[in-house]
Amino acid sequence: MEDSTDILSIRNVYKVFGDDPDTAMKMLDKGASKDEIFEKTGQTVGVFDASFTVKKGEIFVIMGLSGSGKSTMVRLLNRLIEPTSGTIELKGKNITALGDEDLLDVRRKEMSMVFQSFALMPHMSVIENSAFGLEISGVEKKERDKRALEALEQVGLGEHAASYPHQLSGGMQQRVGLARALTNDPTILLMDEAFSALDPLIRYEMQGELIRLQKEQERTIVFISHDLDEAIRIGDRIAIMEGGRVIQIGTPKEIMSNPENEYVETFFKGVDVSKFLMAQDIASQNIGLVIDRQTSVVPATFTNQTFAYLLDDKKKLQGILPLSEHDRSANISALLSKQIMQYKSVYDDAMVKSIVNIVAEAPYPVPVVKKDGTFCGVISKDLLLQTLSHG
Repeated sequence: MEDSTDILSIRNVYKVFGDDPDTAMKMLDKGASKDEIFEKTGQTVGVFDASFTVKKGEIFVIMGLSGSGKSTMVRLLNRLIEPTSGTIELKGKNITALGDEDLLDVRRKEMSMVFQSFALMPHMSVIENSAFGLEISGVEKKERDKRALEALEQVGLGEHAASYPHQLSGGMQQRVGLARALTNDPTILLMDEAFSALDPLIRYEMQGELIRLQKEQERTIVFISHDLDEAIRIGDRIAIMEGGRVIQIGTPKEIMSNPENEYVETFFKGVDVSKFLMAQDIASQNIGLVIDRQTSVVPATFTNQTFAYLLDDKKKLQGILPLSEHDRSANISALLSKQIMQYKSVYDDAMVKSIVNIVAEAPYPVPVVKKDGTFCGVISKDLLLQTLSHG
């Protein structure tokens, strides 16, 4: 049974480019490779047996090298390209079975797309460009201007509604493109390499804007990218494609920790993990480190520990106890006089990059806590080095 939060469901989707897709599909069924099919038939397999779901309110990034099928995949989602076989469902509605009129209605109301090219009309003002889709749909001017202005406000361009594209920077023009997509208040936003043409600083700014919109409005976004840093920064989950296949899907941490194959591992090799991993992602939660304040004696299991972490009955950190060989199975009350009161801790959502010095300088594994003081685990020097040396 599918998760009730699934907005988009893709099942066994294939796309064959050419005038004889049936022959190619029969060859695929018999195990022929993409290269073999092209060599014998001239047909190109763009997407091969893709299946995945996109959840409500997440940024789902599809990425891969040039020719991997990622841009073909996003165009299949709203049938700008027709799938050869398989099904695509939006909120339980089979898009692949819709006629032209119903499909057009879905594109206008349920799915909006933002391309790498800004594609703004130079003779139209910013608000007119933003309202263009509504105008085509026959929405009255007063209503479409109201909705377009709301969308422009969302992307920080409300004051530029009367300006024209040539008066805006590249980043601002892409914001207009984003506002145009948001004007319909779509169920899902499709973005195909939307920030690739922007300068690095503006691109970073737009990524931040997208993250903000997703958090504030729970926008569901499918984002196509070839940039790993971008995918890691904005993606709740990432789908890696190679040769038309979806190789692996997961959070950046899941894929980094357990790459499906050498291709995926190579893709992530050399990535600065400290930029996207948080303290909670790497904290050790070994229960052998913890002493409940209600306990009267240090557990005998503390055979190799040099520090213990004292918790109250709500699992909130109370202090750190240094342990010597003589302290195994000792009375807790006798150790409290040695308790480290002025200890350093880090919050669970702190980026690893920001805690390197704290962990390196602390004489004990640094505790990780939630904002309310709840203990999440510890980060030792060895654990930090192991994390940073990944790749």
